[in-house]
Parts: sequence; C-alpha cells; structure tokens
Amino acid sequence: MRIGVPKEIKAQESRVGLTPDSVKVLTSNGHEVLVENNSGFESGFDNDQYKKADAKIVSQATDIFNDSEIIVKVKEPLDSEITMIKENQIVFTYLHLAAAKELTEGLIKSKSVCIAYETVTDNNGKLPLLAPMSAVAGRMSIQAGAHSLEKTQKGRGLLLGGAPGVDPATVVILGGGVVGENAALIAIGMKSNVYIVDKSTQRLEQLKGIFRDKIVTIQSDKADLKKLISECDLLIGGVLIPGAEAPKLVTKDMLKIMKRGSVIVDVAIDQGGCVETSKPTTHANPTYIVDNIVHYCVTNMPGGVPRTSTLALNKATLPFLAKLANKGCVNALKEDKNFLAGLNIFKGQVTYKAVADVFGHKYVSPSEALTN
Repeated sequence: MRIGVPKEIKAQESRVGLTPDSVKVLTSNGHEVLVENNSGFESGFDNDQYKKADAKIVSQATDIFNDSEIIVKVKEPLDSEITMIKENQIVFTYLHLAAAKELTEGLIKSKSVCIAYETVTDNNGKLPLLAPMSAVAGRMSIQAGAHSLEKTQKGRGLLLGGAPGVDPATVVILGGGVVGENAALIAIGMKSNVYIVDKSTQRLEQLKGIFRDKIVTIQSDKADLKKLISECDLLIGGVLIPGAEAPKLVTKDMLKIMKRGSVIVDVAIDQGGCVETSKPTTHANPTYIVDNIVHYCVTNMPGGVPRTSTLALNKATLPFLAKLANKGCVNALKEDKNFLAGLNIFKGQVTYKAVADVFGHKYVSPSEALTN
C-alpha cells in the first residue's frame, strides 16, 4: 500500500505520524511511504533519515493526500485537510469526534474510512493507542499546573512542594485512569498532597497499591467534590469516557468556592473538557482566567514534547498500521475486534455509537458496515 505522512498543521503541533524507524518497517514489507518535506524536523527527524528508510519526500500536502491510500497523522484533520480527503481513503489518527461536530460532518461527507487511535481497545478493555499520550499528558499536567501557579502566570504564587516550614500545595485529580496515575506520579515526586477521585473502587485499590500512603483515594459517589475543590490549589481533569464527550463534573458556580489564583488543568479538553468553563487553548496561549481561576486547556499537550511523544506513539500504533497495510482495511478490521473498535466512520456511515448519539446520526455497527 501507499502510506502518506503529512506535516501536522494544528497550532504548535510538532509531532509526526511516523518515525524513520517505523517507515523502514513498512518499506521493508513492500509498502511505499510518502513523507511531507520536513514533517519530522521538529520531532528531531530530518529528511535524510526518512530517505535512508526508503521514504519518498514530497513537497506538498496535496500530493500526500492525492497519492496515498492510507493517511497517517497525529491530530485530527483540520478544515484544509478535510477537503483533501478522498472517498475510500483510510485516515488513521486521533479524532475525538464526539467533541467535534464539523469535523464529524466533514469526514462523513468525504466517504473515507476513519479509524481513531483513541477508541482502539485491547483484550482488557483498555485503550492502547491512547495510553501513551495520556501518560505524557498526565505527567505534563503537573508541570503545566506548577508553572501556572506561579505569580507571574497569575496563579496563587505557590510552589507545589512547599518549602522548609511551609506546607506543600494540594493537588486533586479527577479520574484515576492513565492520566490520573501519571499525574499522581509527578505530583508525588514534587512533594504535593495528592487526592485522586474515581468511580471504580477496584481502580482506586490499584492506585493505593502503587502509591501506598502517598495519596488519598476517594470514590466519586462518596466524594464531597465541593469541599475538595475549595481546598485544592491545583485541579487536574483526567476524566475519560472512551469516544464520548467528557462529563461536566465542575460547574461554573463551583469556581466561586475555589481559592483565588488556583489552577485547573483540564486534560479532558480533547473530549470537550470536564469543567464547564473549559475552552480549547494552544501552547502559544495556554491559559485564561475565569472568576480568578487559571484555566490551562491545551488540546494537544503532548505536542509540547514532540520527540518523546512521537516515539511513544509510534511504538503503540505501528503494529496496527502494519496490519492495516499488509492485510487491507476490511480484513485487518474483521480479524481483530479490538482494532475494529477504532472504526468511527466508514464510507459515510457513523460506526461509533457515542458519536452517532451525540450528533443524532444513525448508528451502524462496524461489523455491519464492513459487510454491506
């Protein structure tokens, strides 16, 4: 197959869909890989490295989209890219459609095959292609929050770990999944007081086993969320419902009980955010203030560390991409129910129920779509 890697055009997005090592695996299997000029440069991969991996360097994104059977990206296609997507073309990337009506409509209209990294599952019901970026985002959330707490960033003027004779800051993490676990790891390392709220008692027990007495775990049904929010200095939103819009756990009214200059880092912003006052921001302008509370809502947090993120992402995505290229779309998806779970749109049909429900489209099961 012919696989195309366009340069990411989302603001401050420096990751790239394939590393040279990943390209070499694909070309060694007889596939042709087209890489847009300098698409990997910001991640530390230059054109020569791709050429040595037998990739063809292409000067324009239009040529990538025109000539490729599979488009491999990191972030969702933007408007100018949607218009270039062809019927039957396979798009393999993060999509987060439940929070993106216009993108969803554009991809339906294109009659392409859209496979979302974030809804591919494994045998344990986990999300192996979302996990590496969730881990990065979780770790970065504490860095971002710590920086945003500085007075020069309009925060409270607190150091997360405190100082001799000064208490450390309090971090409350909503969601004990991959984001929450990795946020806790860094927050503990910075000597913060850490609380994790999750609905699953089993997951909370796992986290307690990992972190011991360094965290306080609270089941969401029993949590006094208002009290926690009023006492925290840094709130991390790490709630995830796979493929669906994030629930709004923190309302605008709750901001009034938070400490002036405290910080919210809403990692769930890709899925619409779990805070009512969250709105997407960029690495160039990452924060804004609502009711004296600093909001950090960057939609592509791992893009700030593109080298680490690209390497971690490729390790997870390459086996699926190789299967897609070697076996073809229909066979690869039919043979692997976990991979099939990643199919969100198939030739004009919405094949992910949460996306169909939120926008009022008819839902067609992925297996049904493939056999029609």
